Amino acid sequence: MAALSRSASAAFRRPLPPSLQQPARQMASLFGHVEPAPKDPILGVTEAFLADTSPDKINVGVGAYRDDNGKPLVLECVREAERRIAGNLNMEYLPMGGSIKTIEESLKLAYGENSEFIKDKKIAAVQALSGTGACRLFADFQKRFLPDSQIYIPTPTWANHHNIWRDAQVPQNKFTYYHAESRGLDFAGLMSDIKKAPNGSFFLLHACAHNPTGVDPTEEQWREISQLFKEKKHFPFFDMAYQGFASGDPERDAKAIRIFLEDGHQIGCAQSYAKNMGLYGQRVGCLSILCEDEKQAVAVKSQLQQIARPMYSNPPVHGALVVSIILNDPDLKSLWLKEVKGMADRIIGMRKALKENLEKIGSPLSWEHVTNQIGMFCYSGMTPEQVDRITNEFHIYMTRNGRISMAGVTSGNVAYLANAIHEVTKPK
Repeated sequence: MAALSRSASAAFRRPLPPSLQQPARQMASLFGHVEPAPKDPILGVTEAFLADTSPDKINVGVGAYRDDNGKPLVLECVREAERRIAGNLNMEYLPMGGSIKTIEESLKLAYGENSEFIKDKKIAAVQALSGTGACRLFADFQKRFLPDSQIYIPTPTWANHHNIWRDAQVPQNKFTYYHAESRGLDFAGLMSDIKKAPNGSFFLLHACAHNPTGVDPTEEQWREISQLFKEKKHFPFFDMAYQGFASGDPERDAKAIRIFLEDGHQIGCAQSYAKNMGLYGQRVGCLSILCEDEKQAVAVKSQLQQIARPMYSNPPVHGALVVSIILNDPDLKSLWLKEVKGMADRIIGMRKALKENLEKIGSPLSWEHVTNQIGMFCYSGMTPEQVDRITNEFHIYMTRNGRISMAGVTSGNVAYLANAIHEVTKPK
């Protein structure tokens, strides 16, 4: 093609007439009022850690398991499940409700292998986008079918809980949970707030390994909570993100749910396979709601699917297949139970090592709460100012509420971490 003449080329560079520029100006100003969103308090920690060039830096902010070398871990049972999937997987959509096998096995984990509620088909359940997606589906269901209800959320809790129910436009209340002075459960305050709440209120409960505190009620305390819920006709919604990962025993970690079931409650439950199978990026979870009978369960499930339809339509297939293969195969399930116990035991061991190092170094403070708490996180008791110091002076990164991800603690860095904690917490 011949080159454009100089006059024609110049015409292309002339500005548009004002009448044609106006739509472009309007488009530019359409989003001009949009401000940058505040950084996520947890994801922002990782960004700061990655930007730090210090060879001593430690990230104890991220809520993802690491091995004793500080490396991400893929479970052998997961690798084997993936080997079985490879080459045998078509890319068809799952039903809106998700993988039937994954849901069936998830219900057995939460409600019990031989649960009468499963046999009687009283549970409405759908595959969800991990625990976050399960919580969001329930929050939207709550808003749609119980528009006058509120949700009571523990103080403190995982920060995203507030975002989920806020964006679903469900009014929130708080209830007492953590006792700062003892670094433990404020059981009296918790029971008082449950009693004060209007009859029939909705409560968000952490089934095990409370995030961020690592403080769980004892079995007897759970029984008292359940009885008071029964008196008040409250509805318990359990977020169970750490089943098996907390104690190493999935049955033990589901004890709170089983107590409420024994006492005749209808419950809701959000399950996640991010932590206990290391399937963080696969986003595999399950939402279940125990109903009065099979007919009600069918209706509720249909509505949960309707909520999912305009939100994401169908859940992803790969992670769901991994979960169903592991839980349906006796050998792989046995391997999973062994591996999840290994992860839990390493976390428990790091708690013990951190406490011992703090005591050995001569800290005058009590660190009993480090080993009394359970799960991935340790609520250290450090103030935001102390956290700032430990980051600026020692290149140790965590959320400003003093929450330590014990998954980031290794035999190689635990002494350095203990020394840093001692330096910023010792009395002046």
